[in-house]
This record gives sequence, C-alpha cells and structure tokens, in this order.
Amino acid sequence: MKRAWLILADTLIILLLLGALSLYIFSSSSIKHHLSSTLEQPIQPQASFCSISVVEKNETNATLQESNDSITLESLIALSQEVAMQEYLEAMNYQEVSLDDRLRSLHLHKGDPLYIRIFKKEALLEVWMRGADGAYVHVKDYAICAYSGHLGPKLKEGDRQAPEGFYRVYKRQLNPHSRFYLSFNLGYPNAYDRAHHRTGSYLMVHGDCRSIGCYAMTNRRIKEIYALVEAALDHGQAYVPVHIFPFHMDDEMMDAYSESRWYDFWMELKEGYDYFEAEERPPLIEVRNGKYVILEAEE
Repeated sequence: MKRAWLILADTLIILLLLGALSLYIFSSSSIKHHLSSTLEQPIQPQASFCSISVVEKNETNATLQESNDSITLESLIALSQEVAMQEYLEAMNYQEVSLDDRLRSLHLHKGDPLYIRIFKKEALLEVWMRGADGAYVHVKDYAICAYSGHLGPKLKEGDRQAPEGFYRVYKRQLNPHSRFYLSFNLGYPNAYDRAHHRTGSYLMVHGDCRSIGCYAMTNRRIKEIYALVEAALDHGQAYVPVHIFPFHMDDEMMDAYSESRWYDFWMELKEGYDYFEAEERPPLIEVRNGKYVILEAEE
C-alpha cells in the first residue's frame, strides 16, 4: 500500500543521511555512490514521488555519469524535506477536497457501501467506499475535533475514555435529533467488550466539537459523514463497519508501543487492520472465546 512505500522511502533516506554525515565529518571529499535498484521498487499510483527523480529507470539502463552522481549532505536533507512535504500534501488533499468532487472523480455515489476507520492518536476519521471492482476506495479524511481519554480501550462507565475496537452501525443507531447536532451510536459495548466485562453507554460519533468519551466532529464534518452513513444504510447496506484503532498499525508503530499494557489487545486489532490493507475490503469480524476473529470479507 501507499503508506508502506512512504515508510520505506523515509527509512532509506535516514540511512543515507547517517552515511553521508559520517563521511562528511571524517572526510572533506564528496560522497560518491550509485543509488541502488532498491529505490526503483514499483510505486503505488496514488503516491507522489516526483522529488526522487534523480533515479529513473530508462530504456537502456544506463548508469549516471560519475560527474553527476555525487550527493551532498545538503541535497539529502533537501530530498528528505521534499518527501515529507509530498506526504503532508497528500494527506491534506484527502481533507480539503470537496466530498461531491471526490465522489464524482471516483465514479462513486452516496449510497454506495461504506467503511469507516478511526485513528485515535492521529485524531482522524477515514471514509472508504466500495468501487465497481469490489475494492474499497479511500474517499476522504476528517479531522476529529475532540475525543477524551488516552490510547487504549474504554473499560467502564464514567472513565471518559473513547473506545477502540471493531463496531457496527445499524440504522437504528442513527440520531438525526441529537443534542450534539447529529450522531450515530457506535454500538459500545460490543460482544468483545461484554466478554471482558467492560461497561459504558451512548458512545457516539457526533457533532458539536465536545467529548466526554465520544469522537466529536465539527457540525460541518458530521453532516457529511452522517449523510454517507444514512445513505449507505438506506440503500441496503446491513450495517456500516466502524473500526477504531489507536494509531496506524504498521510494524514501526507497533514496535514503538511494544511495552504498552495494551499491546496484546492491539495485536488483535492489527489483524483486522492488516487484512484491510492487503485486501482493500473490510474483514468480517466475530468474537469467539473473548477474542476477535478475523474472517474473509463478505461478498
């Protein structure tokens, strides 16, 4: 997926920076080497890597001339900054683009099957919709205005903690007359939460930009999200899956939180995260013996 390649690019840049810095300290000569074919791995079409045009595969596989392939520390820093800026602009594009324009460009319509991912650390709600080929397409991102608590699941009523886990939103959970402008109930506690004796009620995604355990959006944002959820349910989707993760669960982030008390729980969530990243379809989730079980997506 796109994010994996971005992580690979960042890792390679860091390694190049370390090597360049060492040679810069102990020698005044230029750092010369041919960039290896590792940087010529296929790139997902959505990613923007124009800044790495110093390495391009051409028809003759000719190598760069010695006089032109010297890379200075300054150029590596500039390259790193360019890649970081491209990643930032890519992320911002999903937030700033008009929903109607985005749907039109992807040949999608309100009412198409919907999937929502929430990332607590990043305070981000992602909207995905099923395309004509059955794969889900990343439509838009919405910044979460407010949530309470910290990383980790909700445990009990009144702990002011926003939940993490796999939830389903049915039509009966929509509330167009919410005192928080618009809202839909996440269905907490689900079967997993109940198996672990977790308690709580009225955990929602809603407007009004204030939270005591919910994921709160601005009214403008919840209006768009609510409309998509309502339309999908009105057009026959049995429920909208809402999967809530502590963060983007790539290996680097998991390593960073390997000492957390919630690591084993997060590894269960990661199975669902990884399935979607690989298959581009949300998995079917069941709870057996107090564990999340990840099954093949329904057709």
